[in-house]
Amino acid sequence: MKLYSFPLSGHAHRARLFISLLGLPHEIVELDLKAGANKQPEYLALNPFGQVPLLDDDGTLIPDSNAILVYLAKKSGQSSWLPDDPQGAAAVQRWLSVAAGDLAFGPAAARLVTVFGAKFNPEEVIARAHVVLGRIEQHLTNREWLVGDHPTIADVAIYSYTSSAPEGNVDLSGYPAVNAFLRRIEALPGFVPFVKTAAGLNAVA
Repeated sequence: MKLYSFPLSGHAHRARLFISLLGLPHEIVELDLKAGANKQPEYLALNPFGQVPLLDDDGTLIPDSNAILVYLAKKSGQSSWLPDDPQGAAAVQRWLSVAAGDLAFGPAAARLVTVFGAKFNPEEVIARAHVVLGRIEQHLTNREWLVGDHPTIADVAIYSYTSSAPEGNVDLSGYPAVNAFLRRIEALPGFVPFVKTAAGLNAVA
């Protein structure tokens, strides 16, 4: 099993974290995105969108971080990560959508400005970040996990760009439930940290 990755990508870390939490044997193939490795014909033949992460499970190709989470949860046979019941599955999907939407256009976008020089409006994306963080904070009040009483792929999907929000000048100090949630993820067996950069609030920390 190969996982094509890039160290500074929260999407790639999301997949890398989950494959490690599952304890599955795997090989990490780091792509040099700055050099355009993801746009080379040989990689585009595997993933025409030219994005990371990409999972190659003995020839079965799974692009997209959230799709990889679903695939690995099903392949592992551990239904605790992705509930089989309709209500539980829907609840997890809701948070996968948050990860692909509100989180991507908030904390992740703010980090793109400081780490990669993206041309987003900083004030706008930071404001969006605080809106979604406020909603996550409210949801996590009086509960430990996003869905049910144990970790699921919903929690994995939300972790990477939430934990790295300070790199985008998004202050997490006002979100005690979110911070406690991040610490719980980091305490799970098999946890692998997301690479930190000296950007945003981290530059003065």
